Amino acid sequence: MNSMYLKKSMARKTLPSHPESRTRTSKSKPFEVRPSGIHGKGVFAVAPIAAGERIVEYTGPVITWKLAQRLHPHNPDEPNHTFYFHIDDKRVIDGLHGGPAKWINHACDANCEADEDDGRVFIKALRDIAPGEELNYDYGLILEGRHTAKVKKEYECRCASPRCRGTMLSPKR
Repeated sequence: MNSMYLKKSMARKTLPSHPESRTRTSKSKPFEVRPSGIHGKGVFAVAPIAAGERIVEYTGPVITWKLAQRLHPHNPDEPNHTFYFHIDDKRVIDGLHGGPAKWINHACDANCEADEDDGRVFIKALRDIAPGEELNYDYGLILEGRHTAKVKKEYECRCASPRCRGTMLSPKR
């Protein structure tokens, strides 16, 4: 599965009642989807978002890895780009037919994180986020094999953070 571009949850599990998992009570969304300078579309705060707040769920059909491999790639012109989000060794969320969370871009110095809770993935604010800021999290993509310069270029990061590592791939351990 070397060419898969997977949004990988790197966060700890958090139970819904945990104080760091506050959920917005208002029905209005604190974000909107619009063009991004990082890549394609992005998700931007339109209201203040507090640190620890659950912002949006990463949704879509939950499918097996086997099916994901058969369906891959979503766009043959961008073979390393999909909307798969790793849940466990057997299942992924296929965000292609999901909600707006699929448009949240990667950043090495992220303001959000992915928080997996019993097979569901929520995007949660790591810090206070001001209106106008683009929401992002570190995809931490796991890729088997060597991370050569060519491979890193295929998974190039465009976040422009001073702490940018140049790739969306998770560092090898």
